[in-house]
Amino acid sequence: MLTHLFLKDFAVVSEAEVDFGPGLTVVSGETGAGKSLMVDALMLLSGARADATMVRHGASRAELVAEFRLDDAPDAAAWLAAQALDDEGGGLQLRRVVSAEGGSRAWINGRPATIGQLAELGRTLLEIHGQHEHQALLSRAHQLALLDGFGGHAAELDAVRAGARDWAEVDAHLSRIEAAGDVGERIEWLRHQVRELDRETLEPDAVEALFAEHRRLANAQELIAGCARAQAGLAGEENPAAADLVRGAGHELARLARDEPRLADVAEMLEGAAVQLDEALASLERIRDDLELDPERLDELDAQLARLGDLGRKHRVAIEELHAHREALRSELEALEADAGSVESLKAERERRAGRWREAAEALSRARREAGDRLGTAVSALMDTLGMAGGRLEVVLEAGAGTRPDPQGAERVELMVSANPGMPLRPLRKVASGGELSRISLAIEVAGLAREAVASMVFDEVDTGIGGGVAETVGRTLRALGERRQALCVTHLPQVAAQGHAHYRVEKSVEDGRTHTRVVRLDPEQRREEIARMLGGREITRETREHAAQMLRSAAKSQK
Repeated sequence: MLTHLFLKDFAVVSEAEVDFGPGLTVVSGETGAGKSLMVDALMLLSGARADATMVRHGASRAELVAEFRLDDAPDAAAWLAAQALDDEGGGLQLRRVVSAEGGSRAWINGRPATIGQLAELGRTLLEIHGQHEHQALLSRAHQLALLDGFGGHAAELDAVRAGARDWAEVDAHLSRIEAAGDVGERIEWLRHQVRELDRETLEPDAVEALFAEHRRLANAQELIAGCARAQAGLAGEENPAAADLVRGAGHELARLARDEPRLADVAEMLEGAAVQLDEALASLERIRDDLELDPERLDELDAQLARLGDLGRKHRVAIEELHAHREALRSELEALEADAGSVESLKAERERRAGRWREAAEALSRARREAGDRLGTAVSALMDTLGMAGGRLEVVLEAGAGTRPDPQGAERVELMVSANPGMPLRPLRKVASGGELSRISLAIEVAGLAREAVASMVFDEVDTGIGGGVAETVGRTLRALGERRQALCVTHLPQVAAQGHAHYRVEKSVEDGRTHTRVVRLDPEQRREEIARMLGGREITRETREHAAQMLRSAAKSQK
């Protein structure tokens, strides 16, 4: 249950705090005062999209905070526990800050949260009905969703959606195969290309070794000559060998180290250098012995590289990329060969999945028929109490026109209504007036209340288009709803306002050239004055005050 709402620099509200209790809380105020701002704030705290225009002019940010008690909201408590966002005290605080520069941030019980998390949690806390929401009843898609919500068909609908998705997956695969037409030529072409590429060694290590060997043979003469020159210099064919010179210097320094110990380290390093020179000379001799001029092998390598070059140009890839290209062609070939042999099996699988969808759709259809009967009976009974005596509503299911498994099931729904006795049923979307739509929408909400898990319901001027004695009946209906669930109703009707257990007035004023809006909880005397204003406008007479007092007394009696 919502217990507290705090607004700061939100739209025209500089700062406001509102406490809520159980029952029906009504909110009234003059046109343009901002009666719906509390509803807008609750929508933002439930994950609605925010923008910078919601920030009060001149402020850097708007701040919204709502507090809830969760003893009547087990789904919300379970969600918080699953997300590790629960509070030790068992309560809940939602906070959202909207920046004047754009963007917003959210917190759940003081911990940062995403807007998606706010939306998920909000669905377990509040059900908000906007002032134009009854217009959605004109949409057949909305009517179908309404019936499924009333009947609690989530599991059946999930099964139908899964069946349609599985069928569509196989159908799309088949469509791709069939769209390709006769792939025989493509298969033969791919086989030829793969065979041609398989004749060559294309693995990356082998190609790298091929290039290295070619470079070595192509430059063998220069390599042999260079090795010979280096060998002559190191071996000392005309001069003393380099290793002998280094070793001799080391011996001399070792002799002198008796007088200067530091020379011993130098002598040791020179001895090591002489050993390294001996090893280098030995390695050089082996490498020179391995090098040879081999024109025939070089020709073979030239031919092999030429073939690889031709293949690279043909397939428009570098030689080093031929291996990956061949594997891609091989994968395509294998897929096409598999597809060519699987068309019949895929068709059979598609039919099996269509059968599973039909089974799920039939189960959903049975549930919808049963729920439609119950909804029609319940709403028809409520229409009598809402000034539509003798009116009735029926839920008609019509087979869908498509041949593909539909994620929404095998039928569409049409709400049929007769607003007066003896009148034939006709589609709601074609015959209902604005006032009738409002009352039927309210009747549907009340009919579905027993199945609704959300503890708090918010109505934003859902009484639009209603007046007279019907308005009082609507008020009593909302009061009865409030006695079972917490309800918040923004209204312009005195008949509805008089039925509230608590009453707030939204007031707008201009101070220092700036507009200010505040929310005031009304005491009994203030409430009488406000209902008198709603009855008589700006001129409040003794008669309107007495009428307002009588309405309040009547509502108080009916509440006992």
